[in-house]
Amino acid sequence: MVLIRLLHRLLNNPQLIEKLSESRPIRRSAQITAFAITKAQLAGKDTVQRLMRSDTVRQGAFGGPGDIARRVARIKDSFVKDVRVGLEDMKSQMRRQGGGK
Repeated sequence: MVLIRLLHRLLNNPQLIEKLSESRPIRRSAQITAFAITKAQLAGKDTVQRLMRSDTVRQGAFGGPGDIARRVARIKDSFVKDVRVGLEDMKSQMRRQGGGK
């Protein structure tokens, strides 16, 4: 309970947040995140453009918009799941590295 209050108090401290945001590791992680998101968006746009130009979509082989929507939703769910697993792995690796010092 005390730890939660301490953590809450630290996270709501504007000076601490500003100092952290100016630190090199936080700035670098923000750059990497922005780069990954931008790259994923561009790749997604390219894929959609190629898909829309393909004969398969024009001929309706997917079964219509509902089928495409289900496939896109399934891909999105899979992607989100993979990102969560990756983040959990990263957190566990960071804990192991931090615990070994």
